[in-house]
Amino acid sequence: MLSFENDYTEGAHPKILERLMETNMEKLSGYGSDRYCESAREKIRAACGCPGADVHFLVGGTQTNEVVIATMLGSCEGVVAARTGHVSVHEAGAIEYTGHKVLEIPETEGKIGAETLRAYLHTFWKDANHEHMVFPGMVYISHPTEYGTLYTKEELKAISEVCREYGIPLYMDGARLGYGLASRETDVTLPDIAKLCDVFYIGGTKVGALCGEAVVFTKNNTPKHFMSAVKRHGALLAKGRLLGIQFDVLFTGGLFQEISRNAIGTAERLKQVFHEKGCRFYLESSTNQQFVILENSQMEKLAEQVRFSFWETYDESHTVVRFATSWATRMEDVEKLAELL
Repeated sequence: MLSFENDYTEGAHPKILERLMETNMEKLSGYGSDRYCESAREKIRAACGCPGADVHFLVGGTQTNEVVIATMLGSCEGVVAARTGHVSVHEAGAIEYTGHKVLEIPETEGKIGAETLRAYLHTFWKDANHEHMVFPGMVYISHPTEYGTLYTKEELKAISEVCREYGIPLYMDGARLGYGLASRETDVTLPDIAKLCDVFYIGGTKVGALCGEAVVFTKNNTPKHFMSAVKRHGALLAKGRLLGIQFDVLFTGGLFQEISRNAIGTAERLKQVFHEKGCRFYLESSTNQQFVILENSQMEKLAEQVRFSFWETYDESHTVVRFATSWATRMEDVEKLAELL
């Protein structure tokens, strides 16, 4: 079957597997203290234009969101996120499990607006009963969003300014950050993100690695005893080399950017195919996730030969489905899908 189910159906980029084999018998210190982890940290700092950044390697996206949010919030605080945000919808209540509430606010195509955020925070602090409420302690965004949409540099600046105004950190979920940075329609760079966000992570799991995410604290603001918290949350590998080597490879010779561009190139052709076949889009995405509306019987017939993801019910006879490309998607598979459609 053809598969456009998600962007982590394949294993890892061959260069990563080769490097893991080459270094396999080296005896290295654990928990991220080896030379490959340090090399990867230096390369990430350079790519971010942030020489003072503190970089940590965690095992997966949900664990990363849980640990970062839990360690940066006070006991009475919650995290502000879009109603459709990943931490709001697709993380099985992981944030709430840590004792912190996700404070949902309205969004447009997956993105929260600076004025919506300001209005929410203003209303909270004007409420005479706010001491009886969950305090908004940080803001969570994802880039790309759950709908494959991107923040512009001006939108990020505006959100960052609101966070500064209210003295709370801005956190960016970068599970698919490589694809967001590779989009032809973005004006946001990695140094922009490092400058405007207090903490973010660079996703490896969905962008060429077997597993792993790189958390970047940019303002000398790493929570106290962060590594201990990572371990308590089950997100620390004893063989930290496995993560360090992967990110060291990804950030050598522009590999991270190169493979991300493959996802965008195949997604653009995929979008063109859907337009040519007269498919309706739920919204337009410039990244690797494409959301189309299919008639249910048509969807069921296509599912016999193609894997894709259910996203949401559109109406009684139509469904929104997601087709995702990745670093490993082959253009020939997109053309095969065109023939099937």
